[in-house]
Amino acid sequence: MSHYEAPIREPLVLGDKSYHDITEDIAKPIEGKANKNWYMAFYISLAAMLWGFGCIFYTIGTGIGVWGLSKNIGWAWDITNFVWWVGIGHAGTLISAVLLLFRQKWRMAINRSAEAMTIFAVFQAGLFPIIHMGRPWNGYWVLPVPNQFGSLWVNFNSPLLWDVFAISTYLSVSLVFWWTGLLPDFAMIRDRAIKPFQKKIYSLLSFGWSGRAKDWQRFEEVSLVLAGLATPLVLSVHTIVSMDFATSINPGWHSTIFPPYFVAGAIFSGFAMVQTLLGIMRKVTNLENYITRLHVEYMNIVIILTGGIVAVAYASEFFIAWYTGSPYEDYTYMSIGAATGPYAWAFWSLILFNIAIPQLLWFRKIRRSFIWSFIISIAINIGMWFERFDIIAIVLSKGHLPSTWWRFEPTFVDVGIFIGTIGFFFVLFLLYARTFPVIAQAEVKTILKSSGENFKKLRDGKHE
Repeated sequence: MSHYEAPIREPLVLGDKSYHDITEDIAKPIEGKANKNWYMAFYISLAAMLWGFGCIFYTIGTGIGVWGLSKNIGWAWDITNFVWWVGIGHAGTLISAVLLLFRQKWRMAINRSAEAMTIFAVFQAGLFPIIHMGRPWNGYWVLPVPNQFGSLWVNFNSPLLWDVFAISTYLSVSLVFWWTGLLPDFAMIRDRAIKPFQKKIYSLLSFGWSGRAKDWQRFEEVSLVLAGLATPLVLSVHTIVSMDFATSINPGWHSTIFPPYFVAGAIFSGFAMVQTLLGIMRKVTNLENYITRLHVEYMNIVIILTGGIVAVAYASEFFIAWYTGSPYEDYTYMSIGAATGPYAWAFWSLILFNIAIPQLLWFRKIRRSFIWSFIISIAINIGMWFERFDIIAIVLSKGHLPSTWWRFEPTFVDVGIFIGTIGFFFVLFLLYARTFPVIAQAEVKTILKSSGENFKKLRDGKHE
């Protein structure tokens, strides 16, 4: 019995599954017709995306004046969204890379979707600094391409350039990591394909994967190396994003707690987004046997942990703002001024969604419930958006001089662009669920004998 898992553990694969069944189930969403749920979700997302694109074209055609900015709140809505999207992208790499290094079996059913989520979220994040430039056609200035100013970077001092480095590095490593993992699955679809066109496309995508032992050996080596590279990236990327704020001299931003606190917040919101997506994906691709209550529970445990770190960071920020006794610190995003001033609604939304609601996950029944996890994950995403909004809008609305005090109010264009990026994200995700294998079938097969329901029954029967 010693070489088996403890029989107490729940199976990660439900149902009486054989290796062939797993292949069939994972290939089905790609080869078959989409169900009603998929079409419904897709059309809603497409409508939101088109509305958002309309708002982006309107902004570029008319100018940044269509946003609710003022002379001292120059960043508000779009940079809030930028940080929010980058944060969401963090869980993908973390689930795949860190949990791969720790040999966690439960990551296998969810890592593919989490990696796809990372890439799509980084796409959305990248849109915002480009639109925010006001002249997107000069976007290439952030790259070291030979230009009319010689071959130097045009503005090497700008913190936005750090974001360019952060996003491009993160996107390239995540893409390679994701694609490498997909190779055996692309080959599986290539070998099953009946239509010549489909066969041709998946042959190109699988890079001539043959499934020899040498292929697998290299595949595992590369996966480990990439996981080792991606792990420090999770920490560095959001640290850089937080330094956009922390290196300024604004009260409330000029804070050394920002890097670790932003990283914890990113993992917190990223895991919540994975929960949201898995809740949708179980239904649209009929994969209820592979994304189980156990997966949902483990994810919720990580959410409790990172949510706790974020709550401690909030408390210390609030304490410091009070303890300094500085009137300028009394209107930072975590202070008595924010809790009672004109932005009190945003402050209390943050406390409710990020600290109060996730505490429900301490109850086992709620932690293991699909519906509750889905609702709480959406609440956390709203809360994390409010956190970024509070950090930017509240801090900038009260400068050192009363003449610079200004309340930020978003216009319909601000809101439209944000909703558009959410639509765009879901359009990409739903298309991905129909064209790419959403679960790493080779990995799930490796755990079938130790974590499959049928095998556990057989084993327990033998040992009674």
